[in-house]
Amino acid sequence: MNLFIDNKSGAPIYDQIYSQIKALIISGALSENDPLPSIRSLAKDLRISVVTTKRAYDELEREGFLYTVPAKGCFVAPKNTELLREEHLKQIENHLLEIRQLAAACGMSKQDIIQMLDLLDT
Repeated sequence: MNLFIDNKSGAPIYDQIYSQIKALIISGALSENDPLPSIRSLAKDLRISVVTTKRAYDELEREGFLYTVPAKGCFVAPKNTELLREEHLKQIENHLLEIRQLAAACGMSKQDIIQMLDLLDT
């Protein structure tokens, strides 16, 4: 698992780890019951604090993406289809907000956007 920490990003490091692992799980790059690197190992590899890595793992577990087995480590949780659906809906909403902003900058109406979508379906 290759994670990249961007120190120039405005996003907190724990959030960058959280987002990247979550994206790997949602995309299927990490499968159900796959082991994740230990908190200490990942912290060492990324040259960050163990506390930061633990915070990212805790957030992923709280949201149902990971589960922990004491003395064994963290693993990818079985896929919760409702949880995945919610994540995809959030992504769609974010893209739609971006589309709305871009369309407004171009002077496009809602109807123009709908027409573009219809053209893409054909």
